[in-house]
Amino acid sequence: MASQIDLHCHTTASDGALEPEVLIDRAIGRNIETLAITDHDTMVGYRQVADYAKERGLRLIPGIELSSQWRGMGIHVVGLGMDPTHPVMIEAERSQTEVRRARAITIAERLEKKMQKKIDFAAVEALAGGEVGRPHFAQYLVEQGMVPDRQTAFKKYLGAGKVGDVKSGWPTMETVVKWIVESGGQAVLAHPHHYKLTRTKLLDCIAAFQHAGGQAMEICCGLMDKNQSGQLKKIAQDEGLLGSCGSDFHGPNKFGLDLGVMPTFPSSDELGHVLSAIPA
Repeated sequence: MASQIDLHCHTTASDGALEPEVLIDRAIGRNIETLAITDHDTMVGYRQVADYAKERGLRLIPGIELSSQWRGMGIHVVGLGMDPTHPVMIEAERSQTEVRRARAITIAERLEKKMQKKIDFAAVEALAGGEVGRPHFAQYLVEQGMVPDRQTAFKKYLGAGKVGDVKSGWPTMETVVKWIVESGGQAVLAHPHHYKLTRTKLLDCIAAFQHAGGQAMEICCGLMDKNQSGQLKKIAQDEGLLGSCGSDFHGPNKFGLDLGVMPTFPSSDELGHVLSAIPA
């Protein structure tokens, strides 16, 4: 189902495939009316095209997807509607950039040790053109002929629990929520279905998230099925959270995921939308 609202997508400023301006053009071509660029740990992509989006008549929400930890598990928190010039957010981006670079260097060192092959970190940085993440290492391994494709790279070296899955260094979930709120934004728990938590642990995570000031949760995300979306809607209702929606689009792919692709968002009388809390 295509939505005219997409509050979760990525550009080349992090691990997306499209330049920010190209992403804006694609959104307009797909009849998106409200978009948030939520690159990992940076608002550079948003800043590059804020004026361009306005000229094209697209409502572009300031956004970011911050990496964090909760009970040793990687958790992503989307920030929406922050003041991109707020000192707290500027410092948050600086801090996350340092952690991300240190993490990327550790990934390179671990891959070298595991694969017994030289990893040219400068070449990986050049591929990224911005923040270095695991997808850029996957691309490098493919281009160097070390693996046949990106899927194999993640399956053998970069996926959850593998040698390249480095979580250490990220701030706590509670910390990044406070960064977002203090910068005037809405904190959104990103793609809860990805974490494979039991219902009890998910509710514990949500409780900690709300205690820190978290206000919303993604209930419609990309290619999740209607059953997953319905379950998350019920949890959001029960816990008093607003709902959010986004494709988590990183670039054109064979699975049909694109901007605006996600389950249908519930009616307003069923669940409040996070957009209602963001000034127009």
